Amino acid sequence: MRELHAALRYLVFAGFVFSALMALASWLVRSRRVSPMRGLGRTLRAASDPVLRPVERRLLRLGGNPVNAGWWLVIGVAVAGVALLSLFDWAVRTFEWMYAAFTGGPRGILVVLIVAAYNVLFAALMLRVIASWFGFFRYSRWMRPAYLLTDWLVEPIRRMLPPTGTIDFSPLAALLALWVLQKLLLSLVL
Repeated sequence: MRELHAALRYLVFAGFVFSALMALASWLVRSRRVSPMRGLGRTLRAASDPVLRPVERRLLRLGGNPVNAGWWLVIGVAVAGVALLSLFDWAVRTFEWMYAAFTGGPRGILVVLIVAAYNVLFAALMLRVIASWFGFFRYSRWMRPAYLLTDWLVEPIRRMLPPTGTIDFSPLAALLALWVLQKLLLSLVL
């Protein structure tokens, strides 16, 4: 499993380096550091344009500047790489927890259920908080599940906390309460 994780890291790093080289090649030609009419400039454009053209189209549709497509590609590859590595780590940890649970008997299964419920609620709370920074709220189609999973915990805390202006501390307090509840349940089971 470690070899697969190392290979995945190298693959993500290679994708990041490739996207950075494509962005650099495009920037060199666009900023006229390399003449677009000479052989090197044409070669750099021929290599970078097929990679950057879809990003440029997407940026244009979203109202962005296509000149920055290379750097958006680098950022996108970096974020996707981190997400891919995190997802892989999560899958490995989940498999290890499941194996430990089923070899540990009923207590092990109960521990896995508590930890899994905590992880799902933690992810929903984090999604709720981060999405609110970008203007995705309760009635967004993609946010409804996160609100359904966390409203039972966040809303009572929101009513108890005093108003603090534009900053809502109730998800943070809910996260703390959820962590305490998980530790309490695990100490009762183990």
